[in-house]
Amino acid sequence: MSVVEFTDTEFMICQAARLLEDNKTIFIGWGIPQVVAILAERLYTPNIVQVFEFGAIGPQCRTPFLRGTMGGPQNTYRSLQWCSMSLAFSYAQAGYIDYGMLGAAQIDKYGNINSTMIGENYEQPKKRFPGSGGGNEVASYCWKTIIVMSHESRRFVERCDFITSPGHMINGKDREEFGLPRNAGPWRVITSKGMFDFDEKTKQMRLIGVLRGLSIEEVVSEMSFKPLIANDVIELEPPNREELKVLREEIDPYGLIITKGKKIKMKV
Repeated sequence: MSVVEFTDTEFMICQAARLLEDNKTIFIGWGIPQVVAILAERLYTPNIVQVFEFGAIGPQCRTPFLRGTMGGPQNTYRSLQWCSMSLAFSYAQAGYIDYGMLGAAQIDKYGNINSTMIGENYEQPKKRFPGSGGGNEVASYCWKTIIVMSHESRRFVERCDFITSPGHMINGKDREEFGLPRNAGPWRVITSKGMFDFDEKTKQMRLIGVLRGLSIEEVVSEMSFKPLIANDVIELEPPNREELKVLREEIDPYGLIITKGKKIKMKV
């Protein structure tokens, strides 16, 4: 038995990468979502088609991952198409994008997420974030949206201070009432401690997996609302050595993304 060391960010990236299917499309943004897509492409889904909101369709992203290169040559290499932002979003609206991936400052039990501001006053918030970008379109129209976020009580709230991107129920109304496809939207929530899906009947968040070594109680206790609990909560494996090698040596050798978060040691 040996010991593996990893950050909770590396765990989230690896867990999200394992969820993707080959020969599918994925709408991604800068940061963790992009690293997830590259890792999946290298190890699990070689034929996945990445879609960027600035218009690059199906690039083979070059590595290492660098700051400030969202629309640069790193992310347009060998693109199948380079179109306008409007056309890229229209692909999602037309139903051509299988997966989306987003981060969030806050999330509620129905999968509504906030990446805009914290506070009650929009004009004078306690804290303002960069905002939606393409987050609204991703959550609205991609068939399966994966939300990746740190597991902290302040992030899991009964009601978001601001709804940047829609979940399954918005202010008591079904997403269909807002003209959004019923079978699309939030699919999985990956945190630094577990994984959630959404119950088909109630549309509420449901715990379906916890990182090995943690209990259900440890995960749920750090949430401001009580999620549903699946009948069979699975144990989520830590990053394996191959995943960590590719992440650390090929994708993010400068540690711009993967070094963030809490460090964890685990026997494997």
